[in-house]
Amino acid sequence: MSSFNPFDEKGIPVEKQAEDWKKLTPIPYAKDQIDPYTKTRIILMNGIEVEAALFAHQFHRNCTDNDLRRELAMTRRIEQQQQKMINWLPPADESVLEMAIGYEQLAVDLTAWLAQNEPDDYVKQAMDFALLEDFDHLYRYADLLEMDKGIKAEELVGGYTEIMPGRPTIAHHRHPFDTVNRPIDSKTADIQTKLNTMIIVAGEQQTMNFYMNVGNRYPDGLGRSLYLEIGMVEEQHVTHYGGLLDPNCTWLENLLLHDYVEAYLYYSFYREEKNEIIKLLWEEQLQKEIGHLHKAAELLKKYEKKEWNEVVDGHFPKLLHLTSNKEYVRDVLAKQANLGKKGEDYEDSSKLPKDYRFFKYQEMVNGDYVPSHEVIEKYIDKNGEDYRYEDKESPVKALRDRKHDNTEVGRG
Repeated sequence: MSSFNPFDEKGIPVEKQAEDWKKLTPIPYAKDQIDPYTKTRIILMNGIEVEAALFAHQFHRNCTDNDLRRELAMTRRIEQQQQKMINWLPPADESVLEMAIGYEQLAVDLTAWLAQNEPDDYVKQAMDFALLEDFDHLYRYADLLEMDKGIKAEELVGGYTEIMPGRPTIAHHRHPFDTVNRPIDSKTADIQTKLNTMIIVAGEQQTMNFYMNVGNRYPDGLGRSLYLEIGMVEEQHVTHYGGLLDPNCTWLENLLLHDYVEAYLYYSFYREEKNEIIKLLWEEQLQKEIGHLHKAAELLKKYEKKEWNEVVDGHFPKLLHLTSNKEYVRDVLAKQANLGKKGEDYEDSSKLPKDYRFFKYQEMVNGDYVPSHEVIEKYIDKNGEDYRYEDKESPVKALRDRKHDNTEVGRG
């Protein structure tokens, strides 16, 4: 547990947080000099601020008290300013595909860290399951990047994250009914579980939104189709993780949780950031989030007669740390590559009934053309074998062949 308690800090009052246009427009980072984990922190905090703004808009639309709606509008305006400052850090010369590599590296190493620090076994299993899918997405995008642009993704990920097949993307397409999970009980859940579930939802939602908005910008049909296919898997992931959140939390409890998550992440990243300019940014945003947290606690007490410590702990739990997780990912891949879903539970895909809805849905969407498979086959046709960055051969024998793309693992 961290010694830092945001409720013991003063922060900056919300009404004093607005910035001018010059402050809101930062100098972009240099894409060839940025540390991969600084970039992934930027991607995550952009997604966290987007979630904060979208949640506050939904709260606004479902609230009948205009005084409360004005309070939400004030804080939401600042959240939007924070999002702009963070999202304007990537430079214009960083392509959509280069950014996608960063998004998927974040998905892999964030999910792996959360899973290793998750006390709830069911939530951990949900993370391990989807981890192998984002790991495979990284591999597919990396082959497209090397094939189309001659850029090796290993340089973008800094060698921290391996690039090789996970559970093949063709196997990710499940019936929507099987993407719905059981929610946690926020009254009894560990604070780490509350944080982890909200963080992963916001992170995956940002990836979903990114592909929704930029996937059609890719210049050729195969790349556009790959973004489309993986974008649909991200829809599944947002449903998958969103189903873990407690639907019984009130709007104001959720507001407090959102601000607590933001403060936790800004503090975590301030503590580990090596880029001095970005470190200062995290510190500034932390002070703002502490102000938001105090305001949320004030509103919770005013409108629901509840104290903040009925919803969250004071001291932060173990701080989030983005780092290399190669051995953990390999271990999960070795054990769960063929795992599937059956309702809210997990089952080896080979044990699913032959008439199960998973197989029917697979037939409906995959057909004769599967972009994620075509990308690898095209790369192999051109280069003789696929592009990978691996320390040693895959722990899954069926995924070791570099001259043929496996489309059977995870499909029964």
